[in-house]
Amino acid sequence: MTQALTANAANDTPAADATASACDTLACLLKAAGDPLRLQILAILAQNSFGVSELARIFDVRQSGMSHHLKLLTAAGLTSSRREGNSIYYRRAMVLPEQPYAALQLSLFQSVDQLSSDPAVAGQCRAIAEERAQASQQFFADNAHKFRAQQDLIASYSVYGEQVAQLLSNTPFRSRHLALEVGPGQGEFLPALAKRFAHVVALDSAEAMLEHSREAAAKAKLNNVEFIHGDTSCLPQHRVLADGIVMNMVLHHTPSPADIFKDLSQALTPGGALIVTELCRHEQDWARENCGDLWQGFEPADLTQWASDAGLEDGQSMYIALRNGFQVQLRQFIKQL
Repeated sequence: MTQALTANAANDTPAADATASACDTLACLLKAAGDPLRLQILAILAQNSFGVSELARIFDVRQSGMSHHLKLLTAAGLTSSRREGNSIYYRRAMVLPEQPYAALQLSLFQSVDQLSSDPAVAGQCRAIAEERAQASQQFFADNAHKFRAQQDLIASYSVYGEQVAQLLSNTPFRSRHLALEVGPGQGEFLPALAKRFAHVVALDSAEAMLEHSREAAAKAKLNNVEFIHGDTSCLPQHRVLADGIVMNMVLHHTPSPADIFKDLSQALTPGGALIVTELCRHEQDWARENCGDLWQGFEPADLTQWASDAGLEDGQSMYIALRNGFQVQLRQFIKQL
C-alpha cells in the first residue's frame, strides 16, 4: 500500500503535469490540422485576412460550420483573429520560435503552402479582393474633395512628413534614378522625392486622387514626375523598377496588404528600399466609415512578416504617438542584393 501511494505521488509532479499539458497541446494542434477543409483555410489565410462570412462564401459552406472550423484552428494556435468594426477577421498565426511545437507548426505551414489551389476557391478570393478594392476606390472618388480634412482626423501629413523625408535622406540608396510613391494623396511628398531622385512615378488607383497630385506637382513646378492610374499589380506592365518606394498611410486602405508587399518587392531594385508609414493597430472603428479604412491599422509584426515573405529585410523604424490615441509606425525595408 505504501509503495503504491509513493508511486502515485511520484506521478503527481510538475514534470508529469508539464508532460500532460504538452500532450494536450500537441493533440489539439494535430486535431485542428487533421481536416482537408481546415488545411485549405490555412492556405488562403497565409496571404490575406477574411471574415467568417467571406470564408463561408469562399468554400461554399454554412457560416456555423465555418465558425466551428475557425474555433478549432484558433484554439490550436494556427489562426489568430482581430476585430474590424463589427466584423472579426482571421489570419494565419505567426510562429514564435519559443512556442511549443514551433518547428512542427512551421513545417505544417510550409506543407500547406505547397498545396495546389482550387480554381473555384482562388476565384472567390479574387472576387472578394476586387469588391474591397472597388469599395475603397468609390470612397475616394466620392470624398477626394475633402480627403485632407478626413485624413487630419487621424494623422495629418505634418505629423509624419518631415520624419519620412529624414529617413529617405538617411537611406543609403545604391542609385537615385527612379522613385515610386504609392498613393500620393494630395501630392505633399512628391517634392521631397523629386528633389532626391532623377525621376518619380506617382501611382494611385483612384483617378480623382491622382488629379489632386497632378495639380500639386504642377503648382510646385515638378517636371520629373510621371502619373500612373492603377494599383501595384500594374507595375510590371509599366516596367517600373524603382530604387526607392514610399507608401504613406495607404496600406490600411488596400484589400490585401501582403500582396502589396510582394508587388512592391518585385518593383524594387536589389539594394533598394521601401519606406512605409502606417497606422499601428487601433480600436477606433469610426475611422472605417469616416476615412474609408479597410483595416484598423496593423501590428508592427504584421508588416515585418509580410515584408519577409516578399524578400525584404527590416531596416530602421520609429513610432509616433498622437494625442488622439493613434500611433504611427515609420518602417524601412531593404531588398537584399
